[in-house]
Amino acid sequence: MVVRHFTDVPGTMVEEGAEGVKIRWVISQDDGAPNFAMRHFTISPAGHTPHHAHEWEHEVFILSGAGKAVGPDGETRLKTGTVVFVAPNEEHHFENDTDLPLAFLCLVPLPKCCCG
Repeated sequence: MVVRHFTDVPGTMVEEGAEGVKIRWVISQDDGAPNFAMRHFTISPAGHTPHHAHEWEHEVFILSGAGKAVGPDGETRLKTGTVVFVAPNEEHHFENDTDLPLAFLCLVPLPKCCCG
């Protein structure tokens, strides 16, 4: 069993095309997880993830703040408690258009996804 506070995992900046995004791989293959990784994202005000698509799904749970998810059907408002399913190959990104940080958990399958 691995037990720790999420802030004990160092945060890193997300890939090219992102602005004001910090990601922490709070559970990953490094912890012995064989099927899923759990990532904690913080998006600063006016920040966003890159607009992209990939072959794996992800599940997102908004922990705090507000913003929007942008996909092929347009924009959807996000707030604390919102859940999002991003299907495989669906173009998407997340934006913080508020004055407070947006924080969420994002789960992705292993080992398909690129893990840090």
